[in-house]
Amino acid sequence: MLDFFAIFSKGGIVLWCFQGAGVTEPFAGPVNALIRSVILQERSGSNSFTHNALSLKYKLDNEFELVFVVGFQRILTLTYVDKFIDDVQLHFRDRYKNELEQKGAMKFLLNDFEFEDDFKSLLRDAEESGRVRNPVAMRNFTESQKSQKTVKSMIESKGESKNKAQGGKKNKNAKKDAASAEPTDQSKTPATTKKTAVNGSEGLTQEEIIQRNRAEFFRKQMGKSNPEKPNKSPKPQKPKTKEMRVWDMGGTKTKELDYSDDKVNGSYDAAGTDTEQAEPHMQLESMKGDLLDVEYESSEEEEEEEEEKVVVAEASKKGAKKGAFGGMFSMLKGLVGSKSLTRDDMESVLDKMRDHLIAKNVAADIASQLCESIAKKLEGKVMGTFTTVASTVKQALQDSLVQILQPKRRVDILRDVLEARAQRKPFIITFCGVNGVGKSTNLAKISFWLIENGYTVLIAACDTFRAGAVEQLRTHQRRLNSLHPPEQNGGRPMVQLFEKGYGKDAAGIAMEAIAYARNQGFDVVLVDTAGRMQDNAPLMTALAKLIAVNTPDLVLFVGEALVGNEAVDQLVKFNQALADHSMSDKPRLIDGIVLTKFDTIDDKVGAAISMTYITGQPIVFVGTGQTYNDLRSLNARAVVNALMKA
Repeated sequence: MLDFFAIFSKGGIVLWCFQGAGVTEPFAGPVNALIRSVILQERSGSNSFTHNALSLKYKLDNEFELVFVVGFQRILTLTYVDKFIDDVQLHFRDRYKNELEQKGAMKFLLNDFEFEDDFKSLLRDAEESGRVRNPVAMRNFTESQKSQKTVKSMIESKGESKNKAQGGKKNKNAKKDAASAEPTDQSKTPATTKKTAVNGSEGLTQEEIIQRNRAEFFRKQMGKSNPEKPNKSPKPQKPKTKEMRVWDMGGTKTKELDYSDDKVNGSYDAAGTDTEQAEPHMQLESMKGDLLDVEYESSEEEEEEEEEKVVVAEASKKGAKKGAFGGMFSMLKGLVGSKSLTRDDMESVLDKMRDHLIAKNVAADIASQLCESIAKKLEGKVMGTFTTVASTVKQALQDSLVQILQPKRRVDILRDVLEARAQRKPFIITFCGVNGVGKSTNLAKISFWLIENGYTVLIAACDTFRAGAVEQLRTHQRRLNSLHPPEQNGGRPMVQLFEKGYGKDAAGIAMEAIAYARNQGFDVVLVDTAGRMQDNAPLMTALAKLIAVNTPDLVLFVGEALVGNEAVDQLVKFNQALADHSMSDKPRLIDGIVLTKFDTIDDKVGAAISMTYITGQPIVFVGTGQTYNDLRSLNARAVVNALMKA
């Protein structure tokens, strides 16, 4: 039933392995995939992993730094696997405890772990306990209680019916007697009667008193709301006039917008480029070379001081209880690593960490999986010297978050564009995402960064659905060409727009744009697609078709930094739609993420964790403002510091 079972150290030394009968494929491939995708990426919140046709269950032993992995066919439903892997771990630890305590690679290599007989015995017991029991046979009618009833047993005599009726009447009378037997104290009168006595209205009924009080209440309220003031001759007020609004960084007003001509803010040549130079406030900083990192103020020193205060406070409390010598001894005993961590020790700290992550905009499911992964990573580990449980858990969580944000592969667009230029073909980037996240704006920012580094860009307007989408890209094209005039490139514009209007097939427009860029020698093609919700099946099918037909070099998902749980739903359904509607056996999924509106969230940067965790793909660009040079790359350590800041 099992394909394999392997026990290896976290250093990569296989201590013992078992391979099922008839299994010819080695287990190294699935185990290596588990190590790369789960253990190294800090995704051990769930104890299961799927690789091709195999399902893998694993368990971490942090005390001896071992990993237990069992693999079986995914189509099988083995209910005993979880208990079986726990039994194997406990049995292996108990038998080879002395050898495992002698840590070191050489000790593992020299020791011979003969565990096959014990393993087969445990497997036999687990399979017998997990076998499906025979279904219980249904009872016949003669065996049921209903068959025991006869006509005679269902006939009631007159005496029985009268007794039942009298018993019911007795019960009702008893309730009435109990209700009437309640003691009444004459000294305790209701509050309403007291009020009427004070007001001198003993002869009025309750309803008349309520009506009178209600009328007095309304009369008082009307008197307060409409006070009569002496009529003074007021001074005539001047009519208010609307003041002009002054925008920040709006520049000086030089001329009025004239919509009567075919030009707006300057004249354009036949190629559609702006012949007028950029205005003074459009002069931007240079973005040559790699992008700058997102920066946050580090609060590590403040956190260390707070931890020291907590430790001193705990020590002082213990010292006050047990005296000076006893307090110092208890403080050292509480700080020095003397015992291994258990789940109960970490439960309260992990709950606080989970709530903190959710408050920082991390999706709830992702926060729970992260805390579960930390618990499995630290369970059984001996604490370090002079450390607390809170500091140990917090440090482990920080390391895990940094590991998650670090990309499994580096995306160097400038290098990839240079390689594509050497092969005389354009580098193609496709942008996709939901409505209103800023795809076109960040496409323009990336265009500015590319032309700052000397690359020519062709923008393919494949958003043929939204009104004004083509005009928006044309405006960006004119602005970018005004910042980099064609004279700097031998009279050729650095940015051009390829558009075929509205209502056309987006995949066909992208194909024509790529062919045009290849013939004209453009370095980069940026494909702008229409915004679509993840539940819109027709539009998701069209996006999958565009990607499958044109095979772009990079597929970027544009998402907001404002979203929390919605980010997970968007990315999962986008990837699922691309996989379902793909035309090949290996579907093309999302390759990277563009995180927009990052300047609006302060330190609530949890969306970066959610998006990277759910896809495993890196965040390539981060939008931090409205101007063309407000584009950054992600700094994992800075984002984690902001996320962990209280």
